[in-house]
Amino acid sequence: MNKIAYFDCPTGIAGDMCIGALLHAGVPLEYLIEKLNLLGISTEYQLRTELVHRNTQQATKFYVDLAADLSLKPENPATELDPSETESPTFDARHHHHHGEEHSHSHGEPDAEISHTHHRNLPQIEQIIVSAKLPPRVEAWSLAVFGKLAEAEGAVHGIPASEVHFHEVGATDAIIDIVGTCLGLDWLDIQEFYFSAMPTGAGTVKAAHGKLAVPTPAVMRLWETHRVPVYSNGLDRELCTPTGTAIACTLAAGFGPPPSMQIQAIGLGAGSRNLAIPNILRLWIGEKEEGERGRVGEWESGRKTATNSQFPMPDSPFPMPNSIETITVLETQIDDLSPQAIGYVFDALFAAGALDVFTAPIVMKKSRLGVLLTAICHPEFQDACEAVIFRETTTLGIRRSTQQRTILHREIQTVQTEYGEVQIKVAKSGQTITNVQPEYEDCAEIARVKNISWREVHRLALQSWYERS
Repeated sequence: MNKIAYFDCPTGIAGDMCIGALLHAGVPLEYLIEKLNLLGISTEYQLRTELVHRNTQQATKFYVDLAADLSLKPENPATELDPSETESPTFDARHHHHHGEEHSHSHGEPDAEISHTHHRNLPQIEQIIVSAKLPPRVEAWSLAVFGKLAEAEGAVHGIPASEVHFHEVGATDAIIDIVGTCLGLDWLDIQEFYFSAMPTGAGTVKAAHGKLAVPTPAVMRLWETHRVPVYSNGLDRELCTPTGTAIACTLAAGFGPPPSMQIQAIGLGAGSRNLAIPNILRLWIGEKEEGERGRVGEWESGRKTATNSQFPMPDSPFPMPNSIETITVLETQIDDLSPQAIGYVFDALFAAGALDVFTAPIVMKKSRLGVLLTAICHPEFQDACEAVIFRETTTLGIRRSTQQRTILHREIQTVQTEYGEVQIKVAKSGQTITNVQPEYEDCAEIARVKNISWREVHRLALQSWYERS
């Protein structure tokens, strides 16, 4: 049997969340401390963990307390910064490696830059890792993650990777995050790694030289290089940090829904504060038979919208089995809301993480005409979707049920027509193709621009696909 890990990232990924999930799954903190001491930088930090709640769910929060931070701590506790003000839901203002605005060096003052941050370049970091005589896999993984991160940062700034000075991601805490994550995965003897699609986040973060748009340039570069599927969950935060993204892009055998596996353990790593959905990275650990590939399919999305776009997954070199997943079904009937408002609810629900949303006409009590509104989502998005329905409609109650559904493997292919490119969604059951459909929005855009019928574009796209196949 082959031991695998699946990182479920509904609120993104950061290095401290990875280690929190590994510790929650059983990796001893004492083991991490012992091995990390080999790096020779133990005077620069202290490690600790805490069980915290995120939307009533308990998870492990991992902290790297930098020595300089501890020395700056006010003697009078009353003068300390209020965490509710200094930490955004995905941001620890004291340690930029935490889940959120990784680039910030602020102690709560808008333009303050912390002088204790270690500016190390890639060769220096590589020397620290190699000199530590870590387990072979840990050394190889850690060097690969930092190398990939340096390549991304170098590409953004137009310099060689070896010349990158890690003003944001090369400080002590990031070294701990990357090496610590690799140590934990090696201790668990994981052989293959899979990751979910990544939420984009939004807004801005403070970097060493000013503000950056979210997703940050290094994260965007990593996503582009590795064709990572992304989507918007409606959260206006930095959700995927460069460190966490580099870990995922280095280790991932694939991105998408979980592979077929027998789950043995679950690890929950907490972000800094509560969000509309639980701010938790969920690590699934299990086994699958040797030679059997897991399903690395397309991130589920019912349609393209302005806030929740569907992106192609990496092409799979192996046949994918059908997958069974758990979903939550939310429904409510409404008889006193404008149809225009219902249309807005659709977009808001997709932004909150819904997989599909639909309505059906119904006759309610006293023969009143109404609509039945139904939203389907993964369980972790249930609270966010319910909040949208209560906020945007007049309903006073929502029914919920948990169901299992079987989904076919899907992949996106592109064909060239005489009017332009069209994406084709190809659904398979095992190795058998069961459905082929051109993307509606691609056909509609060509039809509008070229002033031809949508049906003609749709026909030409299908014809091109069948001729090519």
